[in-house]
Amino acid sequence: MTDPNINKPGLLLTGGSGLLALNWACAMRNRWNVVLGVHEHTVRLAGTRVTRLNLQDVMELGRQLDVLSPDLVVHTAGLTSVDRCEENRALANEANAVIARNIAEATAKRNIAFVHISTDHLFAGDRCSYSEQEPVQPINEYGRSKALAEQWVKASYPKCLILRTNFFGWGHRHRQSFSDWLIYNLRAGKPLTLFDDVYFTPILADRLALAAHELVEKGASGIFNLVGPTRLSKYEFGLRVSDSFSLPASLINRGQLSRATLLAPRPRDMSLDSSKAQHMLGHGLGLVQDYLEELQLQEATGRRSELLESVDQ
Repeated sequence: MTDPNINKPGLLLTGGSGLLALNWACAMRNRWNVVLGVHEHTVRLAGTRVTRLNLQDVMELGRQLDVLSPDLVVHTAGLTSVDRCEENRALANEANAVIARNIAEATAKRNIAFVHISTDHLFAGDRCSYSEQEPVQPINEYGRSKALAEQWVKASYPKCLILRTNFFGWGHRHRQSFSDWLIYNLRAGKPLTLFDDVYFTPILADRLALAAHELVEKGASGIFNLVGPTRLSKYEFGLRVSDSFSLPASLINRGQLSRATLLAPRPRDMSLDSSKAQHMLGHGLGLVQDYLEELQLQEATGRRSELLESVDQ
């Protein structure tokens, strides 16, 4: 019998136990041979393979790439806890910048297509809809480590694709997305307080993955904002989620970042302008309502339950 995977291209996702990599794998596993690269977790996801990667040692990583021989590497691994990055700058730089540079160097040497996932935490947040041309001005250690990662990745692999984004999707037992947190708490009848003075442009993880692959196929390189086209506050997003999933909006209370006491400073506006990506793709990226309808469909067709049990701590 012919192996149905024999003619599929190979996709390696770092951060294989994270919610972006898991949703990316689900979106692409029918068309790609997906390998989830992990550090310490055990992952089980149908239609994928799992391997342990040494991202700290560029030479060993190179040897692993030689064995795996992927056609595309997408780097989703990193330390995303803003407060933990603030507490430990060295750890933030190692996890977010050094490792990204290692992967860029290893893939560049082998001419493997490489996508680096960046962030929308790169600006001061004193205006809206930042473009790719805006000079970065991060205000916390997480943002500074991700800005350094972009700098090093571009220097190591000028042809690579760097995507600035803010995504949501179904997570697993040990890692929830913002939408998970909203849905699970509202279903449990717990009141929530969401900032009405913090803005972002979220995109569904699957939409991010599909658009990223389109950009790779079109030969895109450099920095692209790949986000949803709708700027809304965290409070407004919570209301959209409650409406789409028929959950009680009365449980959602308004809060303000300006009154919050947090360890690390946060930008009040993280919204990005995705017109460059839309122009190259030749189409839009959908609306928040589209994303939430797809999130509902994913739950109905088993994605939520599949991912919930996919990672062992």
